[in-house]
Formats: sequence, C-alpha cells, structure tokens
Amino acid sequence: ARGGPGALDLHGDEEIIEVVELGPPGPDDLAEEMEDVDFEDEGAEEPDGEAWESEDDEGVEDGMEAQDDSEVTFSLHSDSVFCVSLDPKTNTLAVTGGEDDKAFVWRVSDGELLFECSGHKDSVTCAGFSHDSVFVATGDMSGLIKVWRVDAKEEVWSFEVGDLEWMEWHPQAHVLLAGTADGNTWMWKIPSGDCKTFQGPACPATCGRILPDGKRAVVGYEDGTMRIWDLKQGTSLHVLKGQDGHQDPLTCVASNQDGSLIMTGSVDCHAKLINSATGKVVCVFKMESVTPKAPISEGEEAESNSVESLGFCNVMPLAAVGYLDGTLAIYDLSTQSLRHKCQHESGIVQLLWEESSAVVYTCSLDGAVRLWDARSGKMISEYRGHSAEILDFAVNKDASIVVTTSGDHQAKVFCVQRPDR
Repeated sequence: ARGGPGALDLHGDEEIIEVVELGPPGPDDLAEEMEDVDFEDEGAEEPDGEAWESEDDEGVEDGMEAQDDSEVTFSLHSDSVFCVSLDPKTNTLAVTGGEDDKAFVWRVSDGELLFECSGHKDSVTCAGFSHDSVFVATGDMSGLIKVWRVDAKEEVWSFEVGDLEWMEWHPQAHVLLAGTADGNTWMWKIPSGDCKTFQGPACPATCGRILPDGKRAVVGYEDGTMRIWDLKQGTSLHVLKGQDGHQDPLTCVASNQDGSLIMTGSVDCHAKLINSATGKVVCVFKMESVTPKAPISEGEEAESNSVESLGFCNVMPLAAVGYLDGTLAIYDLSTQSLRHKCQHESGIVQLLWEESSAVVYTCSLDGAVRLWDARSGKMISEYRGHSAEILDFAVNKDASIVVTTSGDHQAKVFCVQRPDR
C-alpha cells in the first residue's frame, strides 16, 4: 500500500466491493469490468480478502477512486460530509459539516485544521461564514445552531430551534436566517441574538434565500407554496400557492444578481420563474417526464425525478436547472426556451455558476465535478477523486478552485484554472 496504514486502504477498497454488489443501478458492464479486474488480477491465491489490503491502486482503474485530480484532501470527518462553505472575504478557509456530528474550519491551501466547531449532537447539515468572514455558523439536524468568532476560534452564540432545514447569512449584515420543519423561518442578529420569526404554513420551510437587496427573503415550503417576506416588517409580501405554486415540495430557490427574478424548483419537476416585485409567475420550465418503456408492475416504483438545484448566470440571460435524473438544462430567459440539455450518468446534486462567465459547475451522485459551457452546452472538463457521491461543493470567487464534500467521508480541493483565461 502507498505508505498509509493498511486499514485506510482497506476502507477505500471496501467502497468498491459495495459498488460491485450494487450492480443494477449502475451500468452492468462497469460492475463486470471491476470484477474481472479485481478478481482475475489477484488470481485465486488469497480468497480470504488479504489481497484487498495489500493491493495498490492498479486493478481499480475503473473504480470511482482510481483517478484523483484533487490537490488537497481533508479527512478529519469520520462519516459522510454534508456541507461546505468558503469564507467570502479571503476564500482561504472552508467550513465542513458531517454525519459524524462534527464541523471543522480548515485551510484550503493545505487542509490544515484551524479549529473544530464542537458541541453538536446530530449531523451537521448547514455551515457558512458571515459576509465579512468574521463569524462562522454551524447548524445540526436537530436544530442546534452555533456561531463562532473565526479569529478567536471561540463560540459566541448558540440557539436551539426545531429540526433544521436550511440556514443562510445575510449578504450585508451579521444576521442569520434559518428555516425549520415546523414551517417557521427564524432571523437573529449576531451576536446579540435579537430574534424574529416568520410563520409559514404548518409544514417544513424546505428552502430559503435572502434577496440581494437584503430586505426580503424568499422561502419555499413542503406544501408547494412560496412566500416572499419583508424582513424588517416581518410581513409576507407575496404568496404563491394553488395553480401559481408547485404541486409538490419545493427543493431549491435562487435569485438573479439584482434580485428582480426568482426561480423555484420542486419535486414536481417544474422550475418557475417569478418577478420578485409583483410576485407573478413569468414562466414555467417543465421537463418532459420520461415515460417508462415497460408498464410498471405492482410494487415497482416509477423512475423518480425532481429539480435538485438551480441558478442564474450573471453575464448572460441564462438559468441552469439540475435534475435528479442527471439532466442539466440551460434555459434562455429572453426567449423562455430550453437552450441546451447536458446529460449526466447519474443525478445532479448541486450546480453553481461562475461569478463572471457563462460557465456552470455541477456535482453528481457519480462522484465527479464537471464544468459546462452554457453557450455551447459542451462539457469543458471533469474532475474526479471521490469514491462516493458528492453531496455539496463551493467555488471560490475567481473560479480557480472547487471544494467538494462526499459520502466517502472526505472533502477535497480541486484546482480548476483553465488555460483559456
């Protein structure tokens, strides 16, 4: 093995054994190829599994982790890593949260730990820095939210809400917003803790975004409704429900750079474009659902699909929508039409636009990060290194690095500088 303790290598390879067992969902030939490679190369000398431990990375060429394009790997988490954010001011620090009930702040350049955000007793699913990188907030599933002062590495505030769905910092102030399973959206001043709540319907507030003006927030709910809240007054400015709302829970929401347009995505596979001033639906982008070829027999489920992530391009009137079936759709907002469909092998977990170009990044259940040119619809590049699905990622301001988190218990830093700039 390559210098690491045997147990680590064994662990990496166990993931591959699992992939082989999972056969059907992936392409069958991949599983077969992996079996051929792994078992034939070893011959039958060591049926007791010793071979896995001592084997180097040859033989797993087709495995997800054979290729590692990353520059830095952060491996202090001992379970799936759910979320990552970069500090906005310098882009030198990352915060990651995971299923191991832990959150860490670490340096992107070398993966060096700055401090642990300790005290969580449930999976840390939300984490992010304030707009000026002074504070970092971590939130766990059970609703315990903590805020730390980054330079002092110390906790300055904590609060417990109901089960946490999402959390976001205000773009210009030390104000934190969070949505919970009881339908409330909470807003606190940090570190004083002054608090306001915005009461939604009695169902989870599944996603939310503060609009760029810092005065309004858009919140999506499990019953398919969406509300635009006035943060100062605590009142609801617009409500979308019934025909205007979605038929299924909202999964994501985004706004364009000046906040004039909002986009909502839902389990119903629709993405709605909304004028934030009037609260009116401008248009609906529907993905034709793929009809199952064979009639579905009892007990079998239809292929499920949903909108998982969406976002607006800053430099052209384009929006991107990522679907669970692996489709990345690029929509032209001026003509309200589908411009490109970029197909992934497996579901898209999240997408992000580059700040100052028409390049969109996707991360996928197949463990890869991909860059797409939204003008041509062509893939620019692809980065691999995770041995499980990517669960979250962040791109720095000048689009030179991507930080990913994965079900393989690792966070990775990829350099994505492109020769064409």
